[in-house]
Amino acid sequence: MLSPSKRPFVGILAFLIVLLIMPIGHAVMVLIEILFGKEYQYVAAVALGLIGVVFLFLGTKQEKETTATWMGFFAGILLWTGWVEFSYVYFAHHLAIAPLMEKGKVITKPEYLLMPSTIGLLFATFLYFFFNKETRCHFIKWFHRHLKLNLGAPTSSKNRNYAGITAMETIYIFWLFYVLLLIAYDPRLLGDRHPVTYAIFFGSLLWSLYLFVRLIKISKMPHAVRYAIPTVVIFWNSVEILARWGFFKEIWIHPGEYKLELSLIFAAFVGMTILTLLTPQEKPTESK
Repeated sequence: MLSPSKRPFVGILAFLIVLLIMPIGHAVMVLIEILFGKEYQYVAAVALGLIGVVFLFLGTKQEKETTATWMGFFAGILLWTGWVEFSYVYFAHHLAIAPLMEKGKVITKPEYLLMPSTIGLLFATFLYFFFNKETRCHFIKWFHRHLKLNLGAPTSSKNRNYAGITAMETIYIFWLFYVLLLIAYDPRLLGDRHPVTYAIFFGSLLWSLYLFVRLIKISKMPHAVRYAIPTVVIFWNSVEILARWGFFKEIWIHPGEYKLELSLIFAAFVGMTILTLLTPQEKPTESK
């Protein structure tokens, strides 16, 4: 059984599990489109989101922080994929938005051309979290310290809703970096070969490396999982950009061609997640 006090294994394990969910999430969305078709894919997407709601509800009832954190993470993934991404798919088709083409090839799907329009809503709602004294987010707290924003002392972490916190963290981080990359890719604004896009690529690599070094110093699994989410998503920016530049083929958007590879990824994900759930009960943390 893995001890929660063994560093750096806890942080590495959390990083790998969250990393594996990235291709799985992409593959699930593609499979829904393939298996259910245009007629029933939205019904399937609504059902997927409802499963996320169930995970979130059950997670709020969990006393073990690790279990609550994982259920919140899964809830965030399911809600994002089922309700958020497919809502863009629906309205992009409803409004007959044409995909972005280059040399006869689709380089940006219609739904992703629509998503950057939410940037105002993203930052407006982010203000609630930014000015929230209860936040344990290291990124936000860095600004609080340097801007000398004294919002008051947060309450004890004993009764925190870790499932809800993790779900919202997952959704917001996905949302933020989707918008960032899509704006960078837009040739009318920047373009995927623009210096800013190169800066995002190298900046994401360096930032994720910095976060990873901090992550492997964490000894408690639930804290490591919540810290691994932004670490992986920021690292994934560089993966997405490399794929955009044509450095490799994204097997996760071709699940029919790479059944074995994706099955192995899923099996590794399940196995490592179970391993984290077998760790001894942790004491509540004051972490994010």
